[in-house]
Formats: sequence, C-alpha cells, structure tokens
Amino acid sequence: MFTGLIEETGTLRSVSRQGEALVLTIAAGKILQGVQIGDSISVNGVCLTAIRYDASSVSMDVMPETYRSTTLSRLKPGDAVNLERAMRADTRFGGHIMQGHVDGTGVIRGREAKDNAVYFTIEPHDPELFRYIIAKGSIAIDGISLTVVDTSETAFRVSIIPHTLSETILQHKQPGHQVNLETDIIGKYVEHLLSWTRAETGRGISGKPALSEHFLRDNGFI
Repeated sequence: MFTGLIEETGTLRSVSRQGEALVLTIAAGKILQGVQIGDSISVNGVCLTAIRYDASSVSMDVMPETYRSTTLSRLKPGDAVNLERAMRADTRFGGHIMQGHVDGTGVIRGREAKDNAVYFTIEPHDPELFRYIIAKGSIAIDGISLTVVDTSETAFRVSIIPHTLSETILQHKQPGHQVNLETDIIGKYVEHLLSWTRAETGRGISGKPALSEHFLRDNGFI
C-alpha cells in the first residue's frame, strides 16, 4: 500500500527487454535505505518488487500485464521516475490509499500556470474511468496523490503546488505526454458490492439479501 507522497525521483539506469517482460534498474538514494529483496516500490505509480539491489540502484521485474497496462514500456535509460516505498504503519498517512495497481493511462491535454499553481488537464484513454473520477475526489497520476479540481465529458483537471511540481516528474510533463492513472479504491469496492448479486434471486454470494438501492431504502438508509 502507498500514500502517493513521492519520496524521491530516480533515474532509469538500464532496461532489459524480453518480449513484453522488462527488468528496470533504477538509480536512487532514499528508497534504498533498508531495502530488502521482495520489497514493494512504486515506480510512476506502479507497484513493483525489488529483485536485486546494490549501494546505488535497485532492479525490478515488469511482467507482460503491467507492460501492456501502464506507461513503463515507454521508459528509456536516463528517464526520471517517481519513487515511493510501501507505507509503514507507524508513519503519518498524508496522501490517500493507493495500491499501485494502475487502472489505465491518460494523455496530458493542457498545462497552465496560474498564480502559484499549475493546472494539468488529462484525458483518460478509457472513458469508463470517469465513473470513479469526481470533483474534489482523489486520484493518483504517475503515483502522485492529487485532488481532482473538475471534470468534463472527456477530461479532468488537477492543480499542482510548487513543491509537488519540483519534487516529481510532473515538472517535465507537457501536453502529449502519457501518464499512469489510479482512481480511488473506495469507489471501486462500493460499485463491486452494489453490483454483485444473483439476478435470479436478488441475493448475494452468502445467500443474504444483496446490497442494493432497494435494500438500503427498505432498511431506512436512504
């Protein structure tokens, strides 16, 4: 689990390719403190597993599903990447709940500076993601925990403060660049619970009445 508060930006040192499988070796500093084989590390919002490391870098596998579903396949040696270690239970939870399971990708359609903020307009490649993107809700862009300013029929906007811009790879992103998107997990679970019924009985997996609008109304919740 991650918070979306980027700890540092690393530099991609090398990419080993075999079909749709990759091994990324990333030069880093802070995230190497206490690193162990098997640790989870978010790279541009994608949860990857450390398979080896040395004093200045860490290597991680990218499997075909991740290759096809994220922007990691586009990375080249020398590219900067956002890095975050899995969250600890004894630290402040400053962002929002993130799994590092990317829902899809998007393209930056606009970048506009206004006073001390920079507004990014992003168009998801899959319009279905809009069911989970709401104004003032949370979203992760390349692993960065951000708040949705507003939405339109085809895009949404986020506003970036100077600190976040300077400490993440968003400082290099311009219109036309691709980004990884992870929507708020809460909406996905609520939708799943509401939709998981047996049509012929109207009951859930356990045989109890399924969670539905009718159930909530009949029991005084709405």
